[in-house]
Amino acid sequence: MNVFKLINNDSRLATEEMESDPLRGDRAPQFCNPSYQALSDNKLPIPFEPRDQAHGGTCRGPPPPTSASSSKIATAVYHRKGSQNGHPDRLNSLSSDDDMIDITTTGTVSERAMLEEELAAASHITTESDEIPGIGQYEDFHTIDWQRDIARDRMRHRYIIKKKQNSICDLIRGAHDAWSGWVCVLLVGLFTGAVAGVIDIGASWMTDLKYGICPQAFWLNQEQCCWSSNETDFEVGSCSQWLTWPEVFGLSREGSGPYVLSYLLYVLWALLFAALAACLVRMFAPYACGSGIPEIKTILSGFIIRGYLGKWTLIIKSVGIMLSVSAGLNLGKEGPMVHIACCIGNILSYLFPKYGRNEAKKREILSAAAAAGVSVAFGAPIGGVLFSLEEVSYYFPLKTLWRSFFCALVAAFILRSINPFGNEHSVLFYVEYSKDWIFFELVPFIGLGVIGGVIATIFIKANLWWCRYRKVSRLGQYPVSEVLIVSLVTAVIAYPNPYTRMSTSQLIYLLFSQCGVANSDPLCDYNRNFTDVNSAIETAAAGPGVYNALWLLSLALIFKLVGTIFTFGIKVPCGLFIPSLCLGAIVGRFVGIGMEQLAYNYPHIWVFSGECSTGDNCITPGLYAMVGAAAVLGGVTRMTVSLVVIMFELTGGVRYIVPLMAAAMASKWVGDALGRQGIYDAHINLNGYPFLDSKEEFEHTSLAADVMQPKRNEPLSVITQDSMTVDDVAALLKETEHNGFPVVVSRESQYLVGFVLRRDLNLAIANAKRLNEGITGQSLVVFVSPNASGDGGESSMGARRPAPLILKKILDMAPITMTDQTPMETVVDMFRKLGLRQTLVTHNGRLLGVITKKDVLRHIKQMDNEDPNSVLFN
Repeated sequence: MNVFKLINNDSRLATEEMESDPLRGDRAPQFCNPSYQALSDNKLPIPFEPRDQAHGGTCRGPPPPTSASSSKIATAVYHRKGSQNGHPDRLNSLSSDDDMIDITTTGTVSERAMLEEELAAASHITTESDEIPGIGQYEDFHTIDWQRDIARDRMRHRYIIKKKQNSICDLIRGAHDAWSGWVCVLLVGLFTGAVAGVIDIGASWMTDLKYGICPQAFWLNQEQCCWSSNETDFEVGSCSQWLTWPEVFGLSREGSGPYVLSYLLYVLWALLFAALAACLVRMFAPYACGSGIPEIKTILSGFIIRGYLGKWTLIIKSVGIMLSVSAGLNLGKEGPMVHIACCIGNILSYLFPKYGRNEAKKREILSAAAAAGVSVAFGAPIGGVLFSLEEVSYYFPLKTLWRSFFCALVAAFILRSINPFGNEHSVLFYVEYSKDWIFFELVPFIGLGVIGGVIATIFIKANLWWCRYRKVSRLGQYPVSEVLIVSLVTAVIAYPNPYTRMSTSQLIYLLFSQCGVANSDPLCDYNRNFTDVNSAIETAAAGPGVYNALWLLSLALIFKLVGTIFTFGIKVPCGLFIPSLCLGAIVGRFVGIGMEQLAYNYPHIWVFSGECSTGDNCITPGLYAMVGAAAVLGGVTRMTVSLVVIMFELTGGVRYIVPLMAAAMASKWVGDALGRQGIYDAHINLNGYPFLDSKEEFEHTSLAADVMQPKRNEPLSVITQDSMTVDDVAALLKETEHNGFPVVVSRESQYLVGFVLRRDLNLAIANAKRLNEGITGQSLVVFVSPNASGDGGESSMGARRPAPLILKKILDMAPITMTDQTPMETVVDMFRKLGLRQTLVTHNGRLLGVITKKDVLRHIKQMDNEDPNSVLFN
C-alpha cells in the first residue's frame, strides 16, 4: 500500500510539519492535574488520580509519533490534491471504509515532492506554538513520550545537517550541536568533582568538630591540624596541636570529668547537626531527604518529578549530607552523591537547548551524571559507568556509555586534584594488599557471600516494615522529632564504644587495613616481635587486645544493623553504601581473624600446607573484610558487575576479582532466594512509582482483552471525526476527566481514525476562538481534511453554517494499536521497550478499549497477589 511508502519515505517531512505547526508541533501530553498531600512530613507529593478513560484512574499521554507522521503526510497530500484540482474545499461526512482508505493513499510522488519543499521552507519559521502556554512541556508526576522526543531530536538533527552547507553561521551551529553533548558532560564532571571535594572536606571538618578544635586554624580538621606538628602518628587527643574540648575548657585530657564533658559535647554537636539538616530539608527542599537513588531510577525510566533535580535540592542536599554524616548517624554520603550529580546534570542541561528542552535527551546527561556521582563517591570511574548502566539507567545508548565514561573520568580527576583526604586518593579507606589469596579461601569467601545475603535480607525486610509503619502512623507527621530522637539514641549509644564513636569511613578503613609495624589498634594486638620493618610479617597468636576488639565489634555490628534500619528513610539526606560496607567489613574481619588463627594453630593441614608452612602470615583479615563488605552491599542493592569493579578500584589491584565475584554472586543468589527485590526497587514499590522493571519477566498467560478498559459491552468515551460541534466537544471535556479521546468514524461503526489529547483539544479550541471570530459553538469539529467536491458547487449547508474547526493537525492518526487477543507478555514488552503510555485495543478494526501503563502495572500487581491500587495511591 502507498501508506507504507509514505511511512518509509516521508516521515521526516511530517515531523518538520509537526514542529512548525502551532497546534501540534512540540506539544506536551495532557496529564491529570495532581493534587498534593501536605508536605508536613516531607514526603514526596503523590498525585491523586482522576478517572481514566472509561474507568477510574490512569493519567494518559500521547502514543509515540513515529508512525503518526506518515498519516499526517498522507492527510496533507490529500489536502493538496483537492486544492490543486481547483475545487473549493467542502465539508463532507466521511463514514465509509473506502473514504478512509482514500485519505491515506491519495497523492503522487510529485505532490509529495512539492509538499517537501513547502515543509522545508516552513521548518525554520517561528511557529505560534510558543505563544500557547504549556506547549512542549510535561506535567508533574507523569511519563515522558520517549518515541516522540527521540523522533523530534532526529528531525532537528537532520535539519541542522541539511542547513550546514548554507552559510558559515549554520556550519558553526552544526558544530556546536555536535560537540554540545561532550561539553555538557565535561561541565557536569567538573562541577560534580568540585562539589564532592567540598562535601568531603566539610564533612571531615564537622565530624572532628565533635571531638575538639584546632586553635591555630579552626578550619582545619584533626589530621590537617597535626600536619604542622613534628608528630608523625597520633591517636585521638594525642596531637599537641589539636585540643580536645576538655582541654579547651581548661581540663586535662584524661579522667572521669573530661570524659563526661566530651560525652556531653559529642551528643550536643550530633543533635545540633541533625536538627540543622532536618530543618533545612523541611523548610527549603523536601526532596533532599533520603538516598535519592530510587527516585533517580524512576526519573531515568521516563517519569517527571518537578523540583527533584532543582537548584534548591542540590544546595540543601549538599549541605544536609555534610551535617547528617557529621552527626554520626548510621548513613553515608556516597548514595546522595548520585542525586547531587544528577541535580548538577539537570541544571547544566538547560545551557544546551538540545538537552534542556528534550526530556529523553536530558536523560542521557542524567545517566552520565549518575556515573560521575559514583565515580567521586568511591574514586571508581569505571565502576560508576557500570553502576549507571546496571542499576539506574533505563535508556543507555552507546554514545551515552562513552560520555558517561568521560564524565566520570573528569569528575574523578577533579576530586583527585582537590585531594580532600590528603592521601592522594578519592576515598578515605583506600587500601592495598601485598599477599595473594590461596585457592582454598574461596570457600570462606563464598560463605561470606551467603552471610551477606542473609544480613541484607534481614535489613531490607526490617527497613520496609519500619517505613510502612512510618507512613501509616503519627510518627510520619513529626519528621524533625524523629530525626532528633534517632540522633540522640545513636550518639548516646555510640560514644562509649570506640568503634562506633569514630566515623563509619574510618572504621571501614581500619577493618580493611593490614596489621603492620605502625598499627597500634587492639585489632592488631598479636604476639609478634618486629625486629626488621622490611621483613615479612610472621603468623602469630592473637593477643587479648584482638579478642577485646572482636567483642566490641560484635556490639558495633548489632548497633550498626539496628541503627541503619531505623535511620534509612528519615527526613535527612542519607545513603546506604557506607553502612552496608561497614556491616560486611565487620563480619568479614571476624571470619578473616578466625581463618588466620586456624592457619596459625594448624599449619600442617593440607589446605594450609603449601603457603602457610613457611611461618609467614598467609591470611589477610583485611581482605576478608573487603569481601564481606562487597557481599552485604551486593545483597542490599543486588549489584554484581559494577560492585566488583568498584571494590577492586578501591583496593588498587585486580588480583582479588575472583573472591569479589564469588562473594557478590553468592550474595545475590541468596538475596534473590530470600527476597525478590533490592532495597531501591523495594522503595520504588513502597512509594508507588510507575516503574516497569526491564529485568523482571512477565510469566502469566493473560490477554490484552483481560486488561483493557473499559471491559467489553461497557461505554467508551469517543469523539467522531466530523459530526460533533464545538459545544459537543466542550460538554464532553466538562463531563469527563479523561486525558485523551479516541477519534472514530462514527459512533455506530467505531472504526478507529486516531487519538487526540485533552490538552491539545483545549488549547486548539481556545486558540481558534481567539484568532478566528467565525468559530462558534455550532461549528463542526472536523479531524479530517475537507473533501474537495467534483462539481465545484457550494457547501451542502450553504453560508448559514458556521465555519468548521479543522483539527487534523492535532490528531495522531497512527496511534499504537493491538488486537484484543495480543498476549500480555507482548504488551508489557511494548510498554518497556517503546516507552508507551497507552495503546488502543481493536477487534476487526473496530475500537474496543485502551490499555495504559498504569493498567499494566495494576495487572502485574494483581497477578502477583499484591494490592493493585498501590500504584500511585499513597
